Amino acid sequence: MVRILSTVFFLSLVSAIMAQTDIVGAIQSGGLTREYRLYQPAAYTGNTAVPLVINMHGYGSNNLEQEFYGDFRGIADTANFLIVHPNGTFDNQGERFWNTFGNGATVDDVGFIRNLIDTLSATWNIDPERIYATGMSNGGFMSYSLACELNERIAAIASVTGSMSPFKLAACSPQHPVPVMEIHGTADNVVPYNGIPLSMSATPDLVNAWVDFNNCNPTPAVSNVPNISTSDNCTAEHYVYSGGDAGSTVEHYKIIGGGHTWPGAFFIIGVTNQDFSASKEIWRFFSQYTLNGVTTSTTVLSTHSEWTAAPNPAGDYLVLYSAAQEPVENIQICNAAGQMQHTLQQPGSTPIRLETADWTPGLYLITIEKSGKRQYLKVIKG
Repeated sequence: MVRILSTVFFLSLVSAIMAQTDIVGAIQSGGLTREYRLYQPAAYTGNTAVPLVINMHGYGSNNLEQEFYGDFRGIADTANFLIVHPNGTFDNQGERFWNTFGNGATVDDVGFIRNLIDTLSATWNIDPERIYATGMSNGGFMSYSLACELNERIAAIASVTGSMSPFKLAACSPQHPVPVMEIHGTADNVVPYNGIPLSMSATPDLVNAWVDFNNCNPTPAVSNVPNISTSDNCTAEHYVYSGGDAGSTVEHYKIIGGGHTWPGAFFIIGVTNQDFSASKEIWRFFSQYTLNGVTTSTTVLSTHSEWTAAPNPAGDYLVLYSAAQEPVENIQICNAAGQMQHTLQQPGSTPIRLETADWTPGLYLITIEKSGKRQYLKVIKG
């Protein structure tokens, strides 16, 4: 529950790659002006009701930082869902927060999210059966609050490095099953995996409580996540508790040695697992469920980029390839500090060769825009 990255860091990135599909707005809720950012994917037309993902920042962070850190935009461009990034209010220390700790704060954040859903639904064609909540750290705590207290609106939740206070957990009484995903590192020193007495529930206790709420099989299917990245100093295990009421499940990604971080994030701010993308797995999880059970859709929308980059790590050159042959509109390349390094306008169809001999060694984010959609690749210059 610490500030994810500095505002200056993000502003430099925003000026470089932010699309024209971000809508900044505010509503009145509980006597306060509350801000939000809405991301509209390129595929959205308004003719068909689409899902809404509520993506909430951690303590001391803000909605703009969360939009880039826990990034769903490329996935939304392909799967066609709206993402709203709301802002918490300021506490007595001047840090943005979500009122989930039971520490005497009086801000009604559950009421704010309810009002926000109503406001957005009046303008955007949102499927009321497919509204989901996720968040980082304090935002993960808030996701659990919504599962308990806004149970009639939230179809599923996913928490990254979040938890619940034992008091909140004991008081939670959801009226229908809520599919839950918890992603948590065993070396998290902010929200410890084994909890803090009277303050934060241990992750195994939290997972087991939601397994019980949903009436899932208490014995999970356990698998090891392939250790694709051998240099991230951590590995991951995947636990799936199935067979719950109305088809609900509880999933847990246990990051062995992982810190207080978002797996798969481009921005490395601690021990960050790179064997899987939390954002992709969260959407894969969400896309299975509606408010009343499993989705009836037979169409599985891919969350994977259609692009590949090789060799990766790159030496003197890098080749970008896609099986689709539509011309690429532009390519933007940022370094790990969010600074624009290169821009290519109308580079043509694949394969596209980039000369990388003069690139400084390190991690780069490549943004590829084609047919109004953006896809992202992470590459390393050796």
